[in-house]
Amino acid sequence: MASVIEQRPVSRRRLLQLMGGAAAVGTLAACGGNSSGSSGGQLKIIGAGSQEAGLRKALDEYKAKNADFDFNLSFSPADQLQTALRAQLAAGNAPDLHAVYPGNGSAMSMVQLSKAKLLADLSDQAWTQKIPTGFKGAYQQDGKTYIFSPGTSVLGAIYNKKAFATAGVQPPTTWSELLTVCEALKKKGIVPLALGAQTPWVTQLINYALVPGTVYSKQPDFDDKMAAGSATFAGSGWADAMSKYLELQKRGFFNDNPNGTTYEQATSMVGTGKAAMAVQVSAVLQAYRAAAPSPDDLGMFPFPATDSVADNWIPGGIVVGIAISAKSKKADQARKFIEFCGQPDVVNAWAEAVACVPLYSEGEAKVDPVLKPFLPFLADNKAVPFMDQRWPNAEVQPTHFAVVQELLGGKTTVDGALKKMDEAYRKSA
Repeated sequence: MASVIEQRPVSRRRLLQLMGGAAAVGTLAACGGNSSGSSGGQLKIIGAGSQEAGLRKALDEYKAKNADFDFNLSFSPADQLQTALRAQLAAGNAPDLHAVYPGNGSAMSMVQLSKAKLLADLSDQAWTQKIPTGFKGAYQQDGKTYIFSPGTSVLGAIYNKKAFATAGVQPPTTWSELLTVCEALKKKGIVPLALGAQTPWVTQLINYALVPGTVYSKQPDFDDKMAAGSATFAGSGWADAMSKYLELQKRGFFNDNPNGTTYEQATSMVGTGKAAMAVQVSAVLQAYRAAAPSPDDLGMFPFPATDSVADNWIPGGIVVGIAISAKSKKADQARKFIEFCGQPDVVNAWAEAVACVPLYSEGEAKVDPVLKPFLPFLADNKAVPFMDQRWPNAEVQPTHFAVVQELLGGKTTVDGALKKMDEAYRKSA
């Protein structure tokens, strides 16, 4: 893998220097964008759903300052980005500007696309000089910058405060407390955990929430050992994480038929209080808030993986970014817009809009209040990048999606699932 970064516990500053990909955050169904001028002069843009609040804000602000600028903006679910958009890029008929995942690990990741020479080089833009050294693996391949992203999101449980109050419970800090909280919610007729596993990328999130505690808190160099061939998924704390995932299902803590439930349906369940919580990335907070009667109804907390508070770590990673198609005929327009996005005030505004910590800031950055429970973990070096970020090819992630659906459907075992992931990992990049 071209962008190898040392895996170790990270502080808040260090986390902002690490790549964190995770195709977890390209979500909402396709929707229309702005189209107010002649189609011939428009910049065609396809984004991931989780980008919408920040990307729209940046585009509208840029258009307000540049009257001759116009754009056609739409959004696609993660699976369509990984397939249809990837195919468009290869065929040379992709949009001018499009969503790209930081680092490596998926078909639409920066490393995979830049290796295929499908992205325009952004290295001459001034903002690229502000990327911290350790952060460059998320943005750069072979020393060249190919992607802009506003910052990093965390992963934990988004919860409905009213549902918790109805059951008389508080956010748990250990695995046993989590099970107790879920049981109390279930007795009140509230679905403890909404899981929309029909949407493939959602399948990975509970494992991503648990693995920092079951694997990295005990073995911070796990990724290095995997790369060296001296560790496996099957022989690690991944087995513990997957077993706990299944335990939540066996105890009846998920909604009925997770494999037949979409991301959007799970979001609605939590927003309305039918379900108490969902394991998600902070980048989708706005979608959950939109589903709730009041944004203040929702909070977020780190999802505990163990019964030792000291061993409960969190995942965090750079949110999905934007890049320019190497074959775009409007590359100059696209470059000017990305350069605008790299200004500190725009970085901060976009980061705030999608509830992530900004890439860099002049002065104190604004952080969404719901992220405050995560800050001590960052300060105490108990955070690791999203797991897929150091996987060596684009095969492991879809394999992970598939085996989780098989686990939930009773079609495989934990050992069988991890064996398939190990086989996918060993395939050449």
